[in-house]
Amino acid sequence: MNSQEEPMKTVYIAMSADLITPSHVKIIQEASKLGEVTIGLLTDSAVAGYQRLPYMPYDERKIVLENMVGVKEVVPQDTLDHVPNLLKLKPDFVFHRHDWSTGVLRKTRQRVIDTLKEWGGELVEPEHMPGISSTSLSLAIRAVGTTPQMRLGMLKRLLEAKPVIRVIEAHSGLTGLIAETVAVETDDQVREFDAIWLSSLTDSALKAKPDIEYVDRMNAVGDILETTTKPIIFDGDTGGVTEHFVFMVRTLERLGVSAVIIEDKKGLKRNSLFGTDAGQVQDTIEDFALKISSGKQAQVTDDFMIIARIESLILKAGMDDALARAKGYIAAGANGIMIHSKEKTADEVLTFCKEYAKFPDRVPLVVVPSTYSQTTEDELAKAGVSIVIYANQLLRSAYPAMVNVAESILRHGRASEAEDLCMPIKEIISLIPERS
Repeated sequence: MNSQEEPMKTVYIAMSADLITPSHVKIIQEASKLGEVTIGLLTDSAVAGYQRLPYMPYDERKIVLENMVGVKEVVPQDTLDHVPNLLKLKPDFVFHRHDWSTGVLRKTRQRVIDTLKEWGGELVEPEHMPGISSTSLSLAIRAVGTTPQMRLGMLKRLLEAKPVIRVIEAHSGLTGLIAETVAVETDDQVREFDAIWLSSLTDSALKAKPDIEYVDRMNAVGDILETTTKPIIFDGDTGGVTEHFVFMVRTLERLGVSAVIIEDKKGLKRNSLFGTDAGQVQDTIEDFALKISSGKQAQVTDDFMIIARIESLILKAGMDDALARAKGYIAAGANGIMIHSKEKTADEVLTFCKEYAKFPDRVPLVVVPSTYSQTTEDELAKAGVSIVIYANQLLRSAYPAMVNVAESILRHGRASEAEDLCMPIKEIISLIPERS
């Protein structure tokens, strides 16, 4: 370039670029006509802050974009907000599809416009960009499914990307679809569940069996794997004897389950909400630590997680006992600690969190706020909790609804009065994705 030529114009495009489509290629082609293209690639945490975690990790998405014709540079965009990168790069143009003037991105768009005014930059919004949108592609991926390998490591990626992971129980393929698809738009973000909890309580209750590690739960695992793509956390009860637990670990890992949670009790397992009334006995720290370490040695990958559930507060063994167990289980290789409580407030859980924060070696904290349900995710995250499990709400809500319908039919001698309590048959059929 000689001194008479004007410097090359610069163009900034923000993308998540999770699954590259012809639409992405077309956008880059059109943007490169305006100048040199820099891609602001949203990091995993930036994407997870307003929608589901990308299927491909940041480094893999970056490699794809760096090798596309028309891309000069790829830089990380650490938040949904473009402004930090725009102030660094001061591009002449920001290029974006026109479909962000409503929804969760509308405020982001306005901040881009306001910032570009500082140096006379321009927002370019082409109206007709052919190709598949990321939303429709994501729906297609859900219909096709995922692989065990992709699903297996997703929980660890979520823990790196999000301050708190939101988990809902599922006990059938249908409730798996609810966990997979239900979302709400609030506070300029789309909220959905990040992972799925396979509860022994709800599995047992669905089969009208006691929650005593009796029910074979692998069919439920298969049903939910078939209808979902999100990471799965399996309720492993006590894990059984150590020699059996290692086979549970191998089986779950092979299927693509991301984590198993086992509780530090021995003997006939009874649900924790019975507390000391059920005569439950806590395992020794040494024996339970051996179970954890044996499970860790049995797994094949580094992605599978074994999370130790501490029952000390349930069984009135005290806070010091709970903290000592946490230290022992972490030393044995536990990838997470679940602290359980059946109190009506979160006070003792929050006290545990405060003391746990002083540990030099920590792993993610998990809670199940079934009895202290008034406590918010934000409050728990502020206390240091990484995973919040809503462990039984779907089954608990379904039972009274079904009873109401059954009583209405009996009372009126017909089903007409119950119709308002039921979804249309066509809608429930359409919930099930067809696979060719």
